[in-house]
Amino acid sequence: MSIELAWGRLRRALLRRFRPGYVRRMAEKRQGQCAGCPHDIIDPRDLKFCRNVCGYWFRPEDDRFRWRGRLGLARAGLAEVVIFSLLFFSLAGGLTAAALLIHEAFWWPLPVLALLWLEVIYFFRDPERTIPTDEAALLSPADGTVTHVGEVDDPDFPGGRALRVSIFLSIFNVHVNRLPRSGRVVGLRYFPGAFLDARHPECAARNEQLWIDLEERQGRLVRVKQISGAIARRIVCWLRPGEEVRAGERLGMIKFGSRTEVLLPASADVEVKVKVGDKVKGAATVLLRLPARPLGN
Repeated sequence: MSIELAWGRLRRALLRRFRPGYVRRMAEKRQGQCAGCPHDIIDPRDLKFCRNVCGYWFRPEDDRFRWRGRLGLARAGLAEVVIFSLLFFSLAGGLTAAALLIHEAFWWPLPVLALLWLEVIYFFRDPERTIPTDEAALLSPADGTVTHVGEVDDPDFPGGRALRVSIFLSIFNVHVNRLPRSGRVVGLRYFPGAFLDARHPECAARNEQLWIDLEERQGRLVRVKQISGAIARRIVCWLRPGEEVRAGERLGMIKFGSRTEVLLPASADVEVKVKVGDKVKGAATVLLRLPARPLGN
């Protein structure tokens, strides 16, 4: 991230020095207001780390970099893909030269390096999904394995109880998170914390995490928790409070092994469609079917 932020500062300096016309045109296309904005925004690329706290935005047709979302890789992970690829090819080149000039034993680390590089590419994949059209469905917010289905205490929900479904994401799962229901983003809350293994029973309470609260049209509260793990140290969420979102849309990702949870008001009317141990896919697997009326009313 530090490398990418440094590159962003250099890129903006170069654009202002050598392409002032482009900078001017993008300023004319920039939408919204950000009074006293501390963010340096030239084009849509600069919103990557501040979209949910910056008032500026660009229309899709003014985003010259939309093609990056069609690469089959998570746009939020492209910098990691580029950096790891440069590192891999540099090391591979050095080992190849050493094997040819010094000793053939330098060939041996190459398969391990290649597997690590392929895992990075595989980790950041972002496949398209066919989103169920069932309006009663609550979709999985992540790929992975269901580790918990049941009620927990939570004072933010009616009666102080919530139904929770927890999903563990290994390093081999897609890590792009998706919205389980359509509605309006009413809250984003970040909590610093520990980095316990995502399968640890206390990780949901002690680990670093981000809470996303959605309010459905029926008034239901649905909460998605992005929880870091022992390896995952970067939570990404680009949603803005107040914006309308649709089920199945991408909301962010967690980088390198993690846990995602979805909570909603506890109710006997909910039809649970998964159990502990089930494999699920984000925006494709139906976790629950909900009644038409708001839960807890």
